[in-house]
Amino acid sequence: MGFVNSIFNLFRFNKKNWKAILLCVFAATVFWFFNALNKNYSANIGFPIVFDYDHGKYIPVKDLPEKIRLNVSGNGWDLFRRSSGLKVPPLVIPLERPAEVKKIVGSSLPPLFSTQLEGLQINYVLTDTIYLDINHKSKRIIKLAVDSADKFIQRNYGIAGPITIIPDSVLVEGPESAINALPATLSLVLPDERIKTDFDDLIEVDTGTEFITRTPPVVRVAFRVENMEEVTHTCPLKLIHVPDRLRVAAEASQVSVTFLTPASLVKLMRADSMYAVIDLQSVPPGHHKIAPRIAGLPKYSRVVRVDTVSVSY
Repeated sequence: MGFVNSIFNLFRFNKKNWKAILLCVFAATVFWFFNALNKNYSANIGFPIVFDYDHGKYIPVKDLPEKIRLNVSGNGWDLFRRSSGLKVPPLVIPLERPAEVKKIVGSSLPPLFSTQLEGLQINYVLTDTIYLDINHKSKRIIKLAVDSADKFIQRNYGIAGPITIIPDSVLVEGPESAINALPATLSLVLPDERIKTDFDDLIEVDTGTEFITRTPPVVRVAFRVENMEEVTHTCPLKLIHVPDRLRVAAEASQVSVTFLTPASLVKLMRADSMYAVIDLQSVPPGHHKIAPRIAGLPKYSRVVRVDTVSVSY
């Protein structure tokens, strides 16, 4: 009975024996762990993969798969190392014609991987199919422009000079399909901050995809901004490509136009240089109300309102 009590007291927690108990538990755990790892097991493991191809001539259109899941058998140590990802070299998939390969069936990969998985046996591939999208590398030079700059300007202000872009073009390089899909001119987007003073800043060239590189990635954009004054003027109307039997309202010899123009140009404006134009070449027979085009406006002006003209034939 005394012997049993001594054993019981050994595992009873107190301040004197807690270190010994923890040491025993730790030793037993380590012994069990090492013993278990010496046995053979089967496991589902995700392995890193890389694709071997000429990166100087080809480029992915989207991110390539980075892992493949396999069911493998092997020693516990090897399985533990592989599943933990500690210094595990990726499995290499060679691609001789990467632009032609759109998918790889998982069941075709064991012969390729068997020589790369030392100490492990592939039972089957869990990943059904690997999808790829790789293009030939392509490059071209594209012009740059600021599209609809007025929408970034504070109300009652406007652009009062030419828009300078330095450089005015960019070299883009990337997947052939993405490069060919780009427009002839790339539009630069200004910061949406309601500009009301002269603008001079660096603007990023955005192609809409991370797989296209731009040289340079940013360009300098500069232009003058002024307060805009509203001007109303009556100008003569000119009709061109006039068809037979045309009837025009009697009051249509002149039209009223209201436009915004930079304040510094108001005094320099020549009213007699402005006129309204209606081109009837593509207007079908019938009755129409047409807003004329205003020619001879001061530079950097924009029309706010213009009278329409009634025509019929």
